[in-house]
Amino acid sequence: MNPSVLHVTTVPMTLRFLAGHVAHAKGKGFEVHALSSPGEPLDECARDMQIEVHAAVMPRRITPLVDLAALWRIVRVIRHVRPTIVDAHTPKGGLLAMMAATLCRVPVRIYHQHGLPLMTATGAKRRILRWTERTACRLAHQVICISESLREVLIAEGLCPPEKIKVLEHGSIDGVEADGRFNPARISAESAQLVRARYRIPPGALVIGFVGRIVRDKGLIELTQSWRALREECPSLHLLVAGPFESQDPIPADVEATLRSDPRIHLAGMVRDMPSMYRTLDLLVLPTYREGFGTALLEAAAMELPVIATRIPGCVDAVRDGETGLLVPVRDAEALTAAIRVYLGDPKLRRQHGANGRHRARRDFDPEMMREALFQEYLRLLGARGVFGPGGNEFLFRRRARELS
Repeated sequence: MNPSVLHVTTVPMTLRFLAGHVAHAKGKGFEVHALSSPGEPLDECARDMQIEVHAAVMPRRITPLVDLAALWRIVRVIRHVRPTIVDAHTPKGGLLAMMAATLCRVPVRIYHQHGLPLMTATGAKRRILRWTERTACRLAHQVICISESLREVLIAEGLCPPEKIKVLEHGSIDGVEADGRFNPARISAESAQLVRARYRIPPGALVIGFVGRIVRDKGLIELTQSWRALREECPSLHLLVAGPFESQDPIPADVEATLRSDPRIHLAGMVRDMPSMYRTLDLLVLPTYREGFGTALLEAAAMELPVIATRIPGCVDAVRDGETGLLVPVRDAEALTAAIRVYLGDPKLRRQHGANGRHRARRDFDPEMMREALFQEYLRLLGARGVFGPGGNEFLFRRRARELS
């Protein structure tokens, strides 16, 4: 019997970031399942990844009765699937999956730490979130963090002991396909022209981009304040925003009104063809308050774009300040505006930082390297838990024997 992995996430959108890991594990002979909140996005993941999926209602907010029902549902799925490994992602999914996997005595329990909502929470909510993180880390056999700076925060906050938490390679969820999907040489100028035409952006206009959920924690207040100053200075400047509005942690009404009413702000919503979107931009801005790593920053860098982000855990791993982009203090609209001005006024610097970012993306964030690192971690933990020989050697021996037969 081959090992099986059950990935658990709160919402199906997160599963999209794991598609490469899923394919890699399947290619190595593992059986892979996924569990997340129900709906068409989960069904799409099943079709695209060619895996069996399971549904459990898991709202992002704290909902005790619904969460208890979700815990029971996850227990039932685990008893049915009988996974060798449960790899859980996101705070809610991580907590419930680690609890269910512990109850069901799953041989290997992994909590993938993608970010800390508690970093911007206060009062009782912060205390609850601290408890959930500590509990998920305590129940896991191994905690994998997607950035070194985030790992340091978890240790400093007393959420996880240092010997139990690690970062694979240089961090991130799955690296970036800098020689594939996010290779600017493979995206035609016509694709960018079509995007500009769709939003009526003139061919020669400079375009600032934002990619992410449209919520307060992503820094939309500061971005809008910067925009109000810059739009008067640069009459041809445009702002292209890719991402969904969300009801949880909503942006203020005046910020939303500006985003929706300004003729030079373009709301793209959820975007499937992100490479063409990046090809349209001159720089990417992410003034977020908290981040796990900043996947959009890495994608933009691979597309030879300079990036501006906040100097916080996660972003400091994705951006080399003064080399691949610029880092500014969090919640500082004036500093953000000044950094954007630097790039708008210096095309040569934009090109240099963009080239540096692409070089780093290719060197340090190869997806195959990340996928193999996680697979080897699976084998190590299987061996350590006594499921197979040390380092998973028994499984590898059996697989190799089947290939030669």
